[in-house]
Amino acid sequence: MDRPGAVAELRAVVAAFATEFLDTADRWCVALSGGSDSLALTAVAATILPTTALIVDHGLQSGSAAVAATAQRQAEYLGCVDAQVLCVQVGSEGGPEAAARNARYRALAMPVTIGRCCWPTPSDDQAETVLLGLGRGSGARSIAGMRPYDPALVPAAAECAARG
Repeated sequence: MDRPGAVAELRAVVAAFATEFLDTADRWCVALSGGSDSLALTAVAATILPTTALIVDHGLQSGSAAVAATAQRQAEYLGCVDAQVLCVQVGSEGGPEAAARNARYRALAMPVTIGRCCWPTPSDDQAETVLLGLGRGSGARSIAGMRPYDPALVPAAAECAARG
């Protein structure tokens, strides 16, 4: 379903985010899973600054390479100047979700020569972050969830949350 109002709202939020946190950037990266949230962010980001899509292949499911290749083609279609598949090895520390997230964050932190990296974080991901942190015993620190801006990685957290 075409939702031009939602796209315009996302474009305004991402542009404001870029102005506030990345005012001197001449390019950036977007983490692209191939899901609707990250495709929307990628499409919008590519209209604001030259954008490189970074697709992380965790290799945890059969056919993950084909899913990553599809996401790569989608990024190019959406106007990204480049799209790269980053294959990672997922350990086991902290459980499967935490291990996959840690591997993904390490991979996304590496291409710093391309520019800062943003990715969509739906409300469900915020809730998961809080619950996993509380489960690890992080206490009150976990209640904050993900920051909207991290100088090392730039998750456009609450601002780029999925629109239901």
